[in-house]
Amino acid sequence: MKNLTPRQIVEQLDQYIIGQTEAKKSVAVALRNRWRSMQLPPEMEEEVIPKNILLIGPTGVGKTEIARRIAKLTDAPFVKVEATKYTEVGYVGRDVESMIRDLAEEAVRMVRTREAEKHGAEAEEAAVVKIADILWPGRKKEETRNPMEIIFGEKKGQTPQIASDPVRDEKRKALMDRIRSGELDSRTLEIEVPENSGQALGSIYGDNENMNQLSRMFSSMMPKKMKKRKMTVRAARKFFREEAAAQMVDMETVAEKAVEAAEKRGIVFIDEIDKVAGRSASSGPDVSREGVQRDILPIVEGATVKTKYGPVKTDHILFMAAGAFHVSKPSDLIPELQGRFPIRVELKSLTKEDFRRILTEPRQALIRQYTALLETEGVHISFGEDALDEVADMACRVNSETEDIGARRLYTMMERLLEDISFEAPDLEEKELRIDRQFVKDRLSQAAENMDISQYIL
Repeated sequence: MKNLTPRQIVEQLDQYIIGQTEAKKSVAVALRNRWRSMQLPPEMEEEVIPKNILLIGPTGVGKTEIARRIAKLTDAPFVKVEATKYTEVGYVGRDVESMIRDLAEEAVRMVRTREAEKHGAEAEEAAVVKIADILWPGRKKEETRNPMEIIFGEKKGQTPQIASDPVRDEKRKALMDRIRSGELDSRTLEIEVPENSGQALGSIYGDNENMNQLSRMFSSMMPKKMKKRKMTVRAARKFFREEAAAQMVDMETVAEKAVEAAEKRGIVFIDEIDKVAGRSASSGPDVSREGVQRDILPIVEGATVKTKYGPVKTDHILFMAAGAFHVSKPSDLIPELQGRFPIRVELKSLTKEDFRRILTEPRQALIRQYTALLETEGVHISFGEDALDEVADMACRVNSETEDIGARRLYTMMERLLEDISFEAPDLEEKELRIDRQFVKDRLSQAAENMDISQYIL
């Protein structure tokens, strides 16, 4: 984990998320406390558990983005799950332990990628050799002999040894140099790749870990089925490089490091927690709501979940839950679960000024995205200050008059605003375009003023 102070964490989040200072401070303190606990003696570190966070606020105000950016910032294993996809034990659906298995899978992916990078040069060279073998095979291999010929020493069928050919070897070396330089990247070749029949078999059983382990065992016993596939040299290099790196990586070491990373640095973001906050009724479709909460409770409290990479303890995993709580209230959660989310932060609805800043300030700002996309067609667009003010004002107004979907309103408004330009971009003669207030009004005013139309701006 990077040694970032809470202030530095907030500054990093400010580059991607506008406003929501209280939520940023809360997650920054939670992350810093996690780093602080790692500096303690082992016996004390074991006793310090992370303080889980409950984010309360309407959709589109940055709840998920804060969690995702925090995980990326700290290089921590991170999974986002929907509380509504889980069901109480005894019902058809995913069991809550699968969120920890998903976290373990993500941790393994991260560690395996990191370990594979250590063998990058060796794997790249192995890929070049394989492609050279396909494009221009080397010396002929000795033909396979009949076992009876070997036993009785028969000479018939033996292939004579081929002497080294310096000219051929030199040409092969030149071919490998051309592959390394990327000169042949666009050339097409045919390679053999394994079929994913084993994965398909494992996916049949969903979250049943015992059945998945059984299917993987049978898959490993059966020979791999290969199929021929055409691809470019560039794609083949990537395929062979990843294949070679995977063979060089020690998966036992990867699994051990991944479990440790998941246990000590893992972050689980449970979205839509408010959808299971209602109390159980005696009958009806919501009968398992409280049951889902009671199933989540031991995972958040601290349990040991069995995964194919080994048991994962959840005691020191940071859980972040989020919900709009329009219909239900946080107090509708069962008391035991409420107590496991001691830090509660309420995120505020976005204002006109927030919309204005979202359009231009973040690194992934929408204006930057659309400008870059159209520049690929040679079209250069620029937005006037008055145009940005008008877009922000309309987004704020539509949100207040219809469903408040936060910053997501800007996505559809920008798509509608630039739809004609995006459609005609390849054929436009005028490559320099200026977007002003009148242009925005012409494209969006009808939707903003007419409630029957504006409800379709999702």
